Amino acid sequence: MTEFSLTGLATFLTEAMVEMDHAKHEALEKAAVIVEDGSKKAIGTYEFGWPPLAESTKRDRVNKGFAEDEPLLRTGELRDSIRHEVEGDTARVGSDLDYALYQEVGTSRIPPRSFLMQSAVHHRDEIVHEIGETMVTKLVNG
Repeated sequence: MTEFSLTGLATFLTEAMVEMDHAKHEALEKAAVIVEDGSKKAIGTYEFGWPPLAESTKRDRVNKGFAEDEPLLRTGELRDSIRHEVEGDTARVGSDLDYALYQEVGTSRIPPRSFLMQSAVHHRDEIVHEIGETMVTKLVNG
């Protein structure tokens, strides 16, 4: 039987809390990377079931030298602007481009083509697995 003194127990619990905090940060980092990578990979595809591009948009794309039917992808600026950060208990994935919001939620003239939220939803099982594995591994192995 393992015995703890109150001081030993307090030390053990303090160390465990610190380790779990590190594990939480690591798990959030992994989750954010999954969403970021998934968002980037979806741009230019219909992986998330977006509405098709309008014929006028397709013509405009071709006239400007871009592929006809690659939604959200022209120069790659939007895809390349997607970043993540983890701070405290929060992981953020997004873009600082103004038009990223318009594409994500839509406007009166364009339908929504959610690449951020849909990436999180699409990769939910993978994210849950990574978070669980990271936390359990840290708890078991210290």
